[in-house]
Amino acid sequence: MGLVFYYFTKFADHFILIYSGLLFATYFLLSTFSAMDIKRYMRRNSFIDYRDILTAPSAPSISIIAPAYNESLTIVENVRSLLNIHYVNFEVIIVNDGSKDNTLQLMIDAYELEAAPVAIEQKLESKPIVAVYKSRIPSLNRLTVVDKVNGGKADALNAGINISRYGIFAAIDVDCILEYESLLKMVKPFMEQTEQDRVIAVGGVVRIANSCEVKEGKIIRVNLPDQMIPRIQVLEYIRAFLLGRMAWSRLNGLILISGAFGMFDKKIAIDCGGYNHRTVGEDMELVIRMRRYMEEKKEKYRVVYLPDPLCWTEAPSSLKILSKQRNRWTRGTAETLWIHRRLILNPKYHFLGMISMPFWFLFEWLAPIVEMTAFLYLIMMAFLGILNVELFVTLFCLIYVFAIMYSTAAILFEELSFHQYKRKRDIFRLLGTAFIEPVIIHPLTVYYAIRGNLDLMTGVKNWGEMTRAGFARKKTTG
Repeated sequence: MGLVFYYFTKFADHFILIYSGLLFATYFLLSTFSAMDIKRYMRRNSFIDYRDILTAPSAPSISIIAPAYNESLTIVENVRSLLNIHYVNFEVIIVNDGSKDNTLQLMIDAYELEAAPVAIEQKLESKPIVAVYKSRIPSLNRLTVVDKVNGGKADALNAGINISRYGIFAAIDVDCILEYESLLKMVKPFMEQTEQDRVIAVGGVVRIANSCEVKEGKIIRVNLPDQMIPRIQVLEYIRAFLLGRMAWSRLNGLILISGAFGMFDKKIAIDCGGYNHRTVGEDMELVIRMRRYMEEKKEKYRVVYLPDPLCWTEAPSSLKILSKQRNRWTRGTAETLWIHRRLILNPKYHFLGMISMPFWFLFEWLAPIVEMTAFLYLIMMAFLGILNVELFVTLFCLIYVFAIMYSTAAILFEELSFHQYKRKRDIFRLLGTAFIEPVIIHPLTVYYAIRGNLDLMTGVKNWGEMTRAGFARKKTTG
């Protein structure tokens, strides 16, 4: 028995070291690829006047689809913001997903809506549509409001796709704030695609709007969040978007476009069956399914990611809401990996199957489980009085230093590229946050991820109630 325990501890020690080393090496390579691609993107786009797209005859029409549930506090301003987007030919489809408050009535009153006969081609499954509304005001002919039975975000997006008229659709959270030229930048890759290299989806950077000054649906001053929890999420978002998704885009291995704002080829999305009602990670699952569809048809394609800050959203400002968000993210990731498990290490799916999917399994879904298991293992060893103190201290220092260096690199890339935070004070606060996050918030996010996996195993499926504090509104997602 003693010999078995000895070999077990040796195996555990080596596994922790090897896993940590692979994790460090992978993120180092991703940040290197990201730096190269950000530099290339900035060089290629520094002299582009995106207003030329407005007059380009090849500029495609776009359907903007925004699900809304219990958004009465700000729905009128949100819709007005979407209608004022800088683009030529687009429509705005607001899908009222069975709101329990007066969200629908506020839109009817503010925009003089009336029920209109609209032919609906039910290409995608969704809950029944109660009514479709159009405005009596001629200048608001872009706006369509769909009232439907509650079915969740994925269901609402499918209903919006069924109503939409154009070949490209942008899925957006109704309470997000878009940059002035966001549609112009997002549609550019679709305009540059070729028959041999089809663009099926485009995503961009999502930033944290907490503490920013907002006027008439626009960010007029970017501020670093005053509260610690949203400020830490600024750091997380910069790392994820600038050091992560940029690299995957360069490698054409991106499998996640934020549900807050993404643009898609509607035909491919419909051919794939639209958004999946059976997962809370509908954004990631759709991208993987679209990629899988193209791989199985043996067609060349791209999923493009832009480093521009195109969309601003409110981050959770309390641990209670943060825990629900991270719980949901974990469940969505696990559900999606399970749905597409046959892709993992399947050479038939090339880079998607051999690199992208294994990465998400090993270093996104599995990482919190490994981290928690390693922590419990070290506690057990300490309790038994045989903890390898030298190994523990070395590993802790390596992880802590790497986390700080990685966050510092992300801040540096942000400063050298889009420089959203103009005050030096904000940069120093971000750097200070990089020292705090690994030991204060990161352990909690690991715990929330473990809870997410446990909830998934016990059959929890709902999004949960999400109360937001910013922009003087309260939001509940059903």
